[in-house]
Amino acid sequence: MNFYRCNIMDWHDDFKKNNYNMKRIFFLLACGLPFAGLNAQTPYMQKSFPRESVKQVQSETSGGNISISGEAAGEARVEMFVHPNNGRDGSISKEEIERRLEEFDITVAVDGGVLKAIAKHKNRNTNWNKTLSISFRLVVPQSVSSTLRTSGGNIDIKNLSGTEDFRTSGGNIDIAKLSGKITGRTSGGNVNIVDSRDNIDLETSGGNMDAERCDGTIRLATSGGNVHLRSIKGNVRATTSGGQVGGGDIAGELQAKTSGGNVDFDNLSGSLAASTSGGNIRINLNEMGKYVDLSNSGGDITITLPQGKGMDLNISGEQVHTSSMNNFKGDLDKHHISGSLNGGGIPVKIDGGGGNVHVSFK
Repeated sequence: MNFYRCNIMDWHDDFKKNNYNMKRIFFLLACGLPFAGLNAQTPYMQKSFPRESVKQVQSETSGGNISISGEAAGEARVEMFVHPNNGRDGSISKEEIERRLEEFDITVAVDGGVLKAIAKHKNRNTNWNKTLSISFRLVVPQSVSSTLRTSGGNIDIKNLSGTEDFRTSGGNIDIAKLSGKITGRTSGGNVNIVDSRDNIDLETSGGNMDAERCDGTIRLATSGGNVHLRSIKGNVRATTSGGQVGGGDIAGELQAKTSGGNVDFDNLSGSLAASTSGGNIRINLNEMGKYVDLSNSGGDITITLPQGKGMDLNISGEQVHTSSMNNFKGDLDKHHISGSLNGGGIPVKIDGGGGNVHVSFK
């Protein structure tokens, strides 16, 4: 089966809304193709099971996609799709497919409350150009927990409320309407999560990450891509080594970090810690939480803070620019501000390093 890897190009202009929406469309189109393809295909094999017999799901395949969704009624079922692994043998005969399937141990069964959909190669020294890509699509009760593994395919998971653990070495992860403990990993793909909550822990080594309308304790980490957050509530940690971090409409506690890109957030409410070593930071904070802590080694910092709040300011940079500050007591010059505003209160620490700092109030 062909795999699709999304490369959302150049989130320039600091995550402006129109650019983001266009890129999100391309992301969904590209990442959705493998699963849209499954929906249009006839399964090689299909099995159904009484829904009350399924408490957990275990699915594993070495080269295909895994799609799992929870439904409120009806039997559990597994559909298996089979394709040539190299994508060039589209016209191979049914007899050839059956011969190649003999190289696999395939399990589709319920064992002790665990629905298993597993395809494993019998021989590790497989000729990958002459083998098969086996994908699974599962429909299960919404309350099940799942363990999903594929080494080269995409994972699509939605409408579940258990403990979900899913991993792929080279594919994309697409998540919707999950709750509970959610743990996902991909080495080379993008991650998209929407309408999910509770405990979310997601990582990718080389892709972009997109979270929207999520709530809870959320950790998103990528080594080389961008992280975008929209309409998020809770305790959020978003990190990337080489990309941008940004978004808006976030409430709670946010920690955002990148080594080489920009940090750009609008409409924040709550506590904030953000840092970058090589980009710019732009923050629009509507409501303050317990603290503000920003640091930058080489770029500029621009922040808008709510008017009339009590703050303890500790701000430094190559040049520090502020709008008028009524009720300020302390020391200030062109390089730093240290003192209390409106009687003091919330600590605001801004370290601009070698860049300029711009502070305004609204």
